[in-house]
Formats: sequence, structure tokens, C-alpha cells
Amino acid sequence: MKVIDFYSLAPILGLSVTIIVVMIQASIKRNHKLAWWISFLGVTATLWSTHLATSYPQQVTPLFLINPSGLWFSSLITVGALVTLILSTDDENTGFKVTEEYYLLLLLSTLGAVVLILASHMASLLLGMELLGISLYAMIAFPEKDPNPLEGAIKYLVLSAAASAMLLFGFALIYAATGDLSYTGIGAKLSSAGIKNPLLVVAGTSMLLASIGFKLSLAPFHMWTPDVYQGAPTPVTNFLATVSKGAMLVALSRFTIDGQLHQYPTFMLCLSVLAIISMLVGNWLALRQQQIKRLLAYSSIAHFGYLLVALVALRQLQESDEIFYSSLEAINFYLTAYIITSLAAFTVIANIGGENDPDMRSFAGLFWRKPVQASTLTVAMLSFAGIPLTAGFLGKFYLITLALNTNLWLLLITLVFGSAIAIYYYLRVIYTMLITSSSDNNYEVPLISSPMWRDALAIILMISVILLGTWPQPFIDFMRHL
Repeated sequence: MKVIDFYSLAPILGLSVTIIVVMIQASIKRNHKLAWWISFLGVTATLWSTHLATSYPQQVTPLFLINPSGLWFSSLITVGALVTLILSTDDENTGFKVTEEYYLLLLLSTLGAVVLILASHMASLLLGMELLGISLYAMIAFPEKDPNPLEGAIKYLVLSAAASAMLLFGFALIYAATGDLSYTGIGAKLSSAGIKNPLLVVAGTSMLLASIGFKLSLAPFHMWTPDVYQGAPTPVTNFLATVSKGAMLVALSRFTIDGQLHQYPTFMLCLSVLAIISMLVGNWLALRQQQIKRLLAYSSIAHFGYLLVALVALRQLQESDEIFYSSLEAINFYLTAYIITSLAAFTVIANIGGENDPDMRSFAGLFWRKPVQASTLTVAMLSFAGIPLTAGFLGKFYLITLALNTNLWLLLITLVFGSAIAIYYYLRVIYTMLITSSSDNNYEVPLISSPMWRDALAIILMISVILLGTWPQPFIDFMRHL
């Protein structure tokens, strides 16, 4: 490898060095505060290194493609890891004793997400996915005295192991059909392989899509999502909803585009079916939820169904290059808006809700008790619902415009119908924060102290959601250069 390759791989190398330093520190002197500061500085340095690597875009070995789009999402999920790290500092709010191993698992998961985003080969895709997933199992189960996280971790472990097995078998079938495991190599040979070995290609891509659908919790592969969201500590739920799912969606997008899978009507039909089912099931089941983390779990199923609309639109690529760039802009904007909005929502939940709240009654009267936290959660709910002047509104506007331009009428109707349903349960959260008492509310609201830095974090994320919705042009110009 040349020196320039190391500059391109700076985000991966930065996280790897931080992991090694935390391991050495933990073996010499057990001090979780020191481990936190090492992790914080390492993640911050990784965030800076993504900017450094933008000057050296290139293919680094067959495994990694370093480009501006991949580096942007690497920086975004690094911000998600940084917020998770900040939310994990307070034992009172996290509900478990944080030790050096927790920070090590967090860093390993973040490294897996970065590898997943920058992957251009099935080997690096599998490496990133497993590094991310295996670390997440332990993070979910980290509160050793609470049975709920353990239950969530076991469910995630068993189902994720089955998904990984399908992924490996799918890789084997695709390799048997094409003789290649790089994204571009598969794209170049898949057409001829589909003629010679159609059964291998169909079975391999089906297994691959099912495995990725599990990681994204697309319906009908979503059954683990509400239990894991509710059982995991809130900082870990935040990490799972933003870093893990965001990295997996980027990996699916890159594989679809580089592998030219948009050329195959059957594959696009499968994505369309998954999108429709996810939008309907996610929003319908969210209506029935009283626990806010379960509500956001089902909501996330719908949001990733929305994102699949932009991928399905790629089937029009042969007719217009403009559609291709519009699809990329829609994916980039909506995923960015979703991650920032989720960070804002889970920050407030971590600050207010605690870990054992049976339902949303713990948020009753929040506007009068903690106006900063309530305002942030309100903006996040409005953004999820797609209300104007928020980032979520422009994200849905991108998707609706794209669906109109590509004549995806069934997907468009489902998207609009699902968004209309979602407005009810998002506004229900806001209404709960406004009311001060009710006849059936005998729940004792926990009064968890909120340090100033937690309010500052909530304000920063709230402003980010509003800025992205009211002054989007700088970000749109930035996206067009990715």
C-alpha cells in the first residue's frame, strides 16, 4: 500500500488506533472516566479524519471505495456514535454501570459501521456487518441485572445469526454464478450469469435481500425490532436506530448502484413489495403503542420503507440520468434528516424517560417541567411526521417528487397514506407532553435531574433539525458535490 492509501483510510485507522489504546488502558489501569475521554477524543479525531480523507478519494484494494458520499455518511454515523457516547456518561440515566468494556464495544460497533459504508466487496461487507452486529449483542445485554436487555439481546442474537447465515449462503451462490465478489464485478457479470445459472442468481440475491431486510428491520423481517428497542438501554437504542441502520442502508444503496441491480425488474419488484409492506405495517402497528421506544421502533420500519422508494426509482436510470441523481439526493437528504431527528428524539428519551417506564405517561406535562427537552422532542416528532419547516418535511418532499417523476403511483399512494396515519401517533406524543393530569394517570413521574450539558445537546440537535428544514440550500449544494 502507498502512503496515500493510509490517508484515504484515515477514519478506519483512527477508530482502530482508539480501540487499541482503550484496550491497553483497561489492561493497565481500570478507570472508566479515562476510557471515556480516550474514546471521546478518538471519535472526535475520526470525525476530523473523514474531512482529511475527502482529499484522497480512490479505490483502496478491492475491498474499499473511498468517495465523498461514503465519507459523508461515515462522518454522520460518527456523530451518532459521539452522541451515544455522551448519553452513556451518567449511570443514573443509563440504568447500568458503565465500564471500559462498554466503550470498547461502542468503538468496535462504530468501526464496523464505517467499514460497512466504505465497503465495495462482499468480504468487507460481511466483515463490517459482523463487527457491527457482534458488538451490538453485548451492548444490548450490558445491564447484567436487568432481564429485559438480556431478552432483547438473545432475540437479536438468534435472528441476526440466522440472517448472517443466509447472507453467507447468498454470497456463495452469487460467487458460484458470477465468479466475482466485488460490487462492480458482480454487476458486470450478473446479466450473463442470470442466463446461464438463473436459479443460483435468484436464490443468492433473495437470501442477500432477506438478510439486509432483517438488518434494516423491514417488514416482514421486523419482529425483533420493538423488543430490542425497548429492552436495550436508551443510548444503545439510539446507536441501533441511527448508526447501525444508517450504515446498512448506505451499504444496500451502494451495492444496488455499483452492482447495477436496478436493471433487474424482479429485484426492483421485491424492493417495492418490501417498501409497501414496511410503510403499512410500521405505521399501523405504531398506532397501538403506549411505550415511546416501541412507537419509534415501528416508526423506523416505516421510514426505511420510505427510503426504499428512492432505490426503486433507480429502475428509470436507463431513461434519464437526472432520475439517478435525484434518487441519490433523495436518499442522502432523507437519511441525513432521519438520523439527525432520531438523535434528537432519543437524546430527550435518555434524559427524561429512564429505562423502565411502562408507557408515555412519564412525559406528561413535560412542557411545564422541562421546556427545553419538550421543545426538542416536539421538533423531532414534527420532523418524523413531515411537518413543514422541519428536515423531515423536505425529506418526504424529495421522495414524493421522485415518485411522481418516475410514475411510481402505488408507492406514492402508500407513502402518502402511511404518512397521514403517522401524524396521529406523533401528535399524540406532543399532546401527552402538554397535559398536566388526567383521570387515569396515577403514574408517578420520575424526576431525573438534567445537567446543563444535556440541555445544550438537545438544543444543538433541535436547531440542526430546524436549520435543515428552513435553510436547506447549503446542504443541497453540498449533496450535489458528493
